[in-house]
Amino acid sequence: MSKGNTFENDLLKLIFNGTAIADIAENDATSPLTNIRVSLHTADPGEAGSQTTNEATYGGYARVNVARTTAGWVVTGNSVSPAATISFPAATSGTNTITHFAVGTATSGAGKVLYKGTVTPNIAVAAGVTPKLTTASAITED
Repeated sequence: MSKGNTFENDLLKLIFNGTAIADIAENDATSPLTNIRVSLHTADPGEAGSQTTNEATYGGYARVNVARTTAGWVVTGNSVSPAATISFPAATSGTNTITHFAVGTATSGAGKVLYKGTVTPNIAVAAGVTPKLTTASAITED
């Protein structure tokens, strides 16, 4: 079953921008999530996965916080993209091929994956490489 286009857009705005959906949902008033944590993955974390599923393991890697506002995310139609390039810590050792990214709730550990997407082209990570997701990295609500 599909959602209506307007509701798809509203749902993305609620999750990524903290914008209430009139008569349906409000942003948490007492302790709202202020940042969404972006993680990198070497394969699809899957529908049942967490942020640790296939997560990058290169030396120096850490998830990146992005503000849960219009300054952090741009919602257009039924698609969401970072408002600016998301730069991850540079690799200090090890190698990974980054094929996916996820947005979730935890700074570390098995955080809940809210949405996930592919990284195209894949990012070959080795010592000295700083992986980045550009504003062209998009997740689409279907």
